[in-house]
Amino acid sequence: MALQQFLKQKFDIEFPTQEQLENLRYYKYAAIDKSYVTKYILSHYWNWAITLFPMWIAPNLITLIGLGFMMSNVLLVLYYVPDLGTEAPNWIYFSFAAGLWLYSTFDNVDGKQARRTGTSSPLGELFDHGCDALNTTFVAILQCAALGLGHTGNAATVLIICVAGFYLSTAEEYYTKVLYLGYVNGPTEGILLSCLAFIWSGLFGASSWHVPLTQGVPWIAWLFPDRTTASDVFVWSLVIFFIFTICIPCLYSIYTVCRDKDLDYMHAFMNVTFPILVFTLAEYCWVMSPTSILLKEKHLCLFALTAGTLFGLMASSIILAHLTRSPYPNLASMVAPVVVMAILVNTDMFFGTRVLSSDAEYGLLWLTFIAACIYYGIWAKLVIDGFCRFLGIRCLVIRRQKHTDQHVNTEGKKKDTGKAKKGTYATV
Repeated sequence: MALQQFLKQKFDIEFPTQEQLENLRYYKYAAIDKSYVTKYILSHYWNWAITLFPMWIAPNLITLIGLGFMMSNVLLVLYYVPDLGTEAPNWIYFSFAAGLWLYSTFDNVDGKQARRTGTSSPLGELFDHGCDALNTTFVAILQCAALGLGHTGNAATVLIICVAGFYLSTAEEYYTKVLYLGYVNGPTEGILLSCLAFIWSGLFGASSWHVPLTQGVPWIAWLFPDRTTASDVFVWSLVIFFIFTICIPCLYSIYTVCRDKDLDYMHAFMNVTFPILVFTLAEYCWVMSPTSILLKEKHLCLFALTAGTLFGLMASSIILAHLTRSPYPNLASMVAPVVVMAILVNTDMFFGTRVLSSDAEYGLLWLTFIAACIYYGIWAKLVIDGFCRFLGIRCLVIRRQKHTDQHVNTEGKKKDTGKAKKGTYATV
């Protein structure tokens, strides 16, 4: 509250605006999950898991604890296998699997907790999706470590694909007003496969992913180029999965909505695709630059955390616009740092002179990471405080007494498949 007053008094900045907050009155959560694994297996598991949580624990706190499992595993990567390529102790990979499974469990029961405690709110969806956006990078880092990808182009591809997939799903929700998860989707089948991959690495080691298929599974090796390894197949599968289950369906859904609502779909496509294309292209150009230190001096983890923080802010901004019925956000300030660094490390290709020394690039990478964390932290505090003040709630604590004159639950909830998060909420 003090920060918001300071910005208002000193710089005449109001964020979020009162108009945005007023639009929370019209909020209604909608989600569709087509996965058979969710319907027939995981939904029953989540219904059991929610019974383990006491009624006093806040849904957002469940989400945050779940993210903590992933953050602790990222710290294990930074300590035991920062190069992403050496063999770590086997228990590390089992920890990856447990952490991701627990994150998924907590991520799916937080909405159930919100409904059974009567604390569903728009803040729940924003908080949940914001954590999911950050976790996208965490998952990618664990995948790179478990597969022993090292500081290579394959590792960069995994990082970029994971980010791009979550971005398009978020943009699709902005336009369609529905979180749609297909018959095969990342939050369900993708997480299960990743957990199985982590368990495999725990049993047989990360090096097992780099045995040529001709030695490991010769009966299918003829389907792939010579010297193809299981890690190569995993990365290519991610790319194919992204194209056919995320990219094409998301863009088609946006086109369909624009057509039905008589909106300019080309303008929508530009809004959606231009920022992520520039962002991911700049990421690739920075990482793969022959003069960059990211791969040569093994700083890919720091780069991933830096770009992941900027991406988290991008995705959260889109969700905020969705919740408050605001125009699609301008993401230039979040894309710009990566673009500038990509240009600076590649100046020798255009001008024949290298502008940044290795030490300067490393220092700017750290500076960008710190600045991104501070900026995201301030942004999150302003938004959370604004939501809590307007809705009369607290973020990580359930109030002892609910003021029913300020907020009520709406009716007409979607069928609960375990994915419906905290969100059939309206103020009156």
